[in-house]
Amino acid sequence: MASVANTYARAFADVVLETHLPADRAVGELKSIATLLTENPALRRVWENPAIPAQEKRGVLDGIVKVEGLSKPVRNLMAVLMDHRRVQFLESIITHLEKELDARLGFADAQITSAHALGESEKAVLEKQIASMTGKKVKASYQQNGSLLGGAVVRIGSTVYDGSVLGQLHRIKEAMLSETV
Repeated sequence: MASVANTYARAFADVVLETHLPADRAVGELKSIATLLTENPALRRVWENPAIPAQEKRGVLDGIVKVEGLSKPVRNLMAVLMDHRRVQFLESIITHLEKELDARLGFADAQITSAHALGESEKAVLEKQIASMTGKKVKASYQQNGSLLGGAVVRIGSTVYDGSVLGQLHRIKEAMLSETV
């Protein structure tokens, strides 16, 4: 399943970049369709039903595109997904598409955990430091964990930068234990 979603995501990323459709707009439009399908199970059943002619499905799609003001590339992707009976993969395609576009546009996805809520200026400084380290633009998500005592832990992909007080205490403990052995 992941390979199906990844294949469609990579192909659609090509279309997004070739047509100069803003990546956030393309992803947003696809997310709005996914929400529409979640909120309207009857619509999902129509789009996934092989007994309903493709022309009728596209008619419903075109009505939604007109009302919602969706872009032509997003409309065409949805038509392809309906024609190839892949609508059920939409959420997974969106997830893969976001990652693919981030990679191609030079974004690093950073999960930042801090002991307390960070102010906007603190976030800006931290994101600037991460951008300097990675050489990429940063898309950051933030969360809190009071057990860190202070500082922050930054995760970019599989790499973790631990600048927390708790992490420093663990490193000091390990250093002390290794010296006594």
